[in-house]
Amino acid sequence: MAAGQSAFHPPFLPIPLLRPPASHPSPPPRTRAPVDPFHVPSHLPRPTPPFPGPTLPPSPFLYTLSLAAASLVRGWSFPPPSPPPLPALPKPIHPDPQQHRLHSPLLFWQYTPRVFVYQLNEDGPEDDDEGEEGVPSYRELVLPAADLQGQWESLHYDSAIKQRLLSYATSALLFADRGVNNNLVAWNRVVLLYGPPGTGKTSLCKALAHKLSIRLGDRYLRHGCLVEVNAHSLFSKYFSESGKLVSRLFSKITELVEDLDSLVFVLIDEVESLTSARKAAVAGSEPSDAIRAVNALLTQLDALRRYPNVMVLTTSNITQAIDVAFVDRADIKAYIGPPTLAARYEMLRGSVQELGRAGIIAGERVIDAAVGVANGCGSSGAAGTAAAAAASPSASLSALLLAAAAACEGLSGRTLRKLPFLAHAGSPQLAQMVPCGGRQFLRALREAAAREQSDRSQLLSS
Repeated sequence: MAAGQSAFHPPFLPIPLLRPPASHPSPPPRTRAPVDPFHVPSHLPRPTPPFPGPTLPPSPFLYTLSLAAASLVRGWSFPPPSPPPLPALPKPIHPDPQQHRLHSPLLFWQYTPRVFVYQLNEDGPEDDDEGEEGVPSYRELVLPAADLQGQWESLHYDSAIKQRLLSYATSALLFADRGVNNNLVAWNRVVLLYGPPGTGKTSLCKALAHKLSIRLGDRYLRHGCLVEVNAHSLFSKYFSESGKLVSRLFSKITELVEDLDSLVFVLIDEVESLTSARKAAVAGSEPSDAIRAVNALLTQLDALRRYPNVMVLTTSNITQAIDVAFVDRADIKAYIGPPTLAARYEMLRGSVQELGRAGIIAGERVIDAAVGVANGCGSSGAAGTAAAAAASPSASLSALLLAAAAACEGLSGRTLRKLPFLAHAGSPQLAQMVPCGGRQFLRALREAAAREQSDRSQLLSS
């Protein structure tokens, strides 16, 4: 290097490329896949502009040219390697689309918010004083009623029966308002809920009437009305009087229905007593007067079809005794079975929160573990996991409550509602501590469930 010459290159001068000597063999030419100058791979990031404002897509040709230059300088392969495959998405908890609302979040575009303003009726039901031998034939309750407030939310079912009933009522009202010919497209507005005792069939019917009276308050301006029929009072000791009592009852219901500004719900609990199969009467095992009662009921149900503001809600524990003609008239025939593990957990969780609000249990919050219950491998797998987790001294409240819900397998909803009281009453230590600890109460709740199972098995085996 000559004296006085700079020993470094200025930063603005390019560095000369070094060529290999002629004696060295030249490397083999690099082979690349053909480049489409107008193709922009979708998985590559786009440059962010240095100024605020909307992001504009760059020119496809310049973008591809810059990637090709970068591949020459840094030794990248072009086209760039494909991104790694995405991990497999977890399977949905409930593949049935009718059950997707149970344990999945509801996005804002999946619902339309509506606000309902209503006034609760503080008066209780009124009895009819014109029944046979002083026994009221029905009870009338003005809706919406304070006695039924919150009952719809307290009922938990794994099936979509609640949404099914609401959709059914909406469709029946729409068909009636549009004047659909009932002779061509028939709907009777009769619902039959059947299943074992204590599963909440009657409570669901009352809660449905309360819910619809609120939702349809702008359509029926006066009020809603729930007529609870006392089926046992419609049978008389006098021959041929039962059919007359049924006709007299429905004539009073017709007077209520004739006011088209009111919404009327007719609840017939244990409907098999009114609609017993007429085959048994022919065989001689039922009195012939029962045939007249069934015939009168079927005739009155057909007469109510021309009124759009009435719905008949019925329940039954013995479906084999119901006449086939009545079953054919029911639009919805839904089975209400015993509560599953997720439903039992929600029912017990609501009871524990109510005891915490009343100050009987210390104010410890039990988190919602319905998703964790659903992610378990069925009721038996979740029950074993819950029992193992509850055995730990530091078990969470949710694990203890899940173990108690798993111990209630086979119990009805009516028994589950009584279980928190029985747990508190069966433990003298809890009665002396007010408020008692949450973990102590949940362990007592599990013991009360095991005690109830033992008493029930001994009763059935004796």
